[in-house]
Amino acid sequence: MKQMTAQEIADMVKGTLAGDPARVVTGVNSIKEATAEQLSFVGNDHYSAQLTASKAGVVLVGKGLAEAGAADKTLIVCDNVDAAFSEILTFFAPEPVMYAPGIQPGAVVSPSAKIGAGVHIGSNAVIADDVMIGDGTVIGAGCYIGEKTTVGNKCLIYPNVSIMHRCKLGNNIILHPGVVIGADGFGYQFTDKGIVKVPQTGIVQIDDNVEIGANSTVDRARFGRTWIKHDVKIDNMVMVAHNVVVGEYSILIAQCGIAGSAELEQGVILAAQSGVNGHITLGAGTKLAATSAASKSCPPQSILLGLPAEPQRDFLFRHALPKKFNRLSDKVKDLEAKIAALKAELDHQ
Repeated sequence: MKQMTAQEIADMVKGTLAGDPARVVTGVNSIKEATAEQLSFVGNDHYSAQLTASKAGVVLVGKGLAEAGAADKTLIVCDNVDAAFSEILTFFAPEPVMYAPGIQPGAVVSPSAKIGAGVHIGSNAVIADDVMIGDGTVIGAGCYIGEKTTVGNKCLIYPNVSIMHRCKLGNNIILHPGVVIGADGFGYQFTDKGIVKVPQTGIVQIDDNVEIGANSTVDRARFGRTWIKHDVKIDNMVMVAHNVVVGEYSILIAQCGIAGSAELEQGVILAAQSGVNGHITLGAGTKLAATSAASKSCPPQSILLGLPAEPQRDFLFRHALPKKFNRLSDKVKDLEAKIAALKAELDHQ
């Protein structure tokens, strides 16, 4: 069993210890469920009540809670509580699952596929013709890798991921279960013969160090490429349509969606359930609030809220205006009442 003393933890995270330095920690847990042998954290000073109620033996806290200790707890005061907790969590985490190199029973690998050194191909996976898989990559059970697709080095493709034909994936990519890369974009035309499918002839390109959450989808381009640039992080159940470009270091949070041919420049953040209209560009560093919908292009560093989305200043002004109007209306009514009272008093004189 892994264990550390409170002093060892404080030394590791460069924190200041308040309490018993010899207290032993054998694991980590949430502030509500931690026991006396476990470590937890309180990242926000407003949650001091949770700290008081917790049974955790050791708690990482910010400077605002440095004096909130009790006899049954040891506090470690940190400059960055979240980062410190992540460091300790890494120490106590179970050993990562190891995937033995080789082709597991039930997998189907085309003779024309080129498989790098140390690759693991899980049971019932299908590797189609002319696929290239780089060194050290893991292809989980039940995955499908389509014709002429390239997957780089040290990728982790979890079970039941589908990567369709001719897609290009870089190195150190993580795809969680249920991800679909390269399904046809949603393209149709209305004709006198009914709704006719528009051919989707492009590809999906995903650059290095991208992670995509469970059941998210990235559609292939109508022509050219749908492009996820390096170091993008995508949450679960996110929809990226055909010919979209997602800039480096962008973050797409659960259930957001991007319509066809939209472009997100570097470092854009889309919050949960937000949407981006097709054929527009969100400037670098733009933040789109949860459940908001961006309907037109915006400059870099914009903060957008609402439906349709608008700049933060306009949004707050528009929402504050009714309150200001109501207050002004009340003042007018009060003044009218005072005038009426004065008039009545003068009429009696």
